[in-house]
Amino acid sequence: MGVISSIFYFVVVLGILVFVHEFGHFLMARLSGMRVEVFALGMGFRLFGWNKVTGFTFGNLPENLELEDNTDYRVAAFPIGGYCKISGMIDETLDTEAIAQEPKEYEFRSKNAFKKAITISGGVLFNVILAIIIFAILAFNIGETTYKTNEIAYVAPNSIGETIGLKANDKVKKIDGVRIVTWNNLLEELAIENLGENKQVLVARNNIDTLININGKKLIDMIASNKAIGLEPKGLRTVIFAVQPNSLAEEAGIKNNDTIVAVNNTPIFSFHEFVDFMQANKGKEVSIEWKSNANTINRNIQLDASGIIGVQISQVYTGDILRTEFGVFEAIWKGTTQAFETLATILSSIKQIIVGNIEFKKAIGGPIMIAQQATQFADRGVLSFLSFTAMLSLSLALINILPLPALDGGHLIIIIVEAIMRREISVKVKLGIQQVGIFLLLGLMFYVIVNDVLKLM
Repeated sequence: MGVISSIFYFVVVLGILVFVHEFGHFLMARLSGMRVEVFALGMGFRLFGWNKVTGFTFGNLPENLELEDNTDYRVAAFPIGGYCKISGMIDETLDTEAIAQEPKEYEFRSKNAFKKAITISGGVLFNVILAIIIFAILAFNIGETTYKTNEIAYVAPNSIGETIGLKANDKVKKIDGVRIVTWNNLLEELAIENLGENKQVLVARNNIDTLININGKKLIDMIASNKAIGLEPKGLRTVIFAVQPNSLAEEAGIKNNDTIVAVNNTPIFSFHEFVDFMQANKGKEVSIEWKSNANTINRNIQLDASGIIGVQISQVYTGDILRTEFGVFEAIWKGTTQAFETLATILSSIKQIIVGNIEFKKAIGGPIMIAQQATQFADRGVLSFLSFTAMLSLSLALINILPLPALDGGHLIIIIVEAIMRREISVKVKLGIQQVGIFLLLGLMFYVIVNDVLKLM
């Protein structure tokens, strides 16, 4: 079932992003007076589609069919992308039949450099717009919630937090001179801002100011390796929301809505801490203290080899919370700034790959990783899934605008070169560039899939 759901969410998120991207190309081409022969979701042979000439049909269209100024909207066999076939343009279809004839007024090649450029950039532009819309919707509907604390309650074993020297009960006062007031502020300054650079973290530990120096390269390598930050804020509480029948928890008297207080006299704040503690004590007897209504209960429970007592847990934050609500225009501005901040973070990550601070194989992910992450975000709810879609849309935009053959950025470079030369590059050269680009992309796709599989192993 997990594999099926991963495939489903992968197809959903990829379908959304490809549709929006190709619609950007489609709309800009039509506004520029170009014909769009095919608008396809998926690659390969045509499964089914619709156009004004033949209506809705299954399978491939007749080879001699003339659609004139109409577009065939189709779904193709392999859901790994999509394309928009614009008349008079050498693209991933490698169709050069029409190019051998004189340019026609509705063709891509007959238009000026500006119209060509906005047509090529339309996909990237629409991916960015999609992200802005999603972030704006999230800002308008749920606003912004921030935990007003800089105190660490728990540091997970073998996490980034433990590796860099942070400890439970530390109060993080400053990171690189920036005063830390909220939990979001702490995480952003630690893991996002100034990526790859050395950091200094000032903490109050046992009422004594302590300076922690962090190696930027090691930190970014741990982040790229998907190592957990492993920090939980003071104010979290672990709450039981379901107890399995005939489980150790039910036998002990634990009920829904009870709050875990401590295990073996060690205070428990987050569900990660609770799970880690139980897993570290498999097969042992543990003392669990919890609150049920106004009563505090303590029981000894003999754990089995699984370390599971049969509860489903969540966590609630009981400290001070800063809530910000946004009106329509404020939400649009918030969505725009968040989109461009995310783009800056992605660009910073690409820079770290180029300068060698992040290993390429650790930084990239293919369809398997995307499917896994899509499922994880979907399991957290619609809003989380939308946020993931927005971030992936921005990643797709940046990748597509890279000046590489077969990508939108590669086409844009050709347009700029032709504008400077004031003449078209030969069809043979364009075709060669496109073929090299497709070969490189297929090679990269094979590499990332193998890399995904190796990560799973």
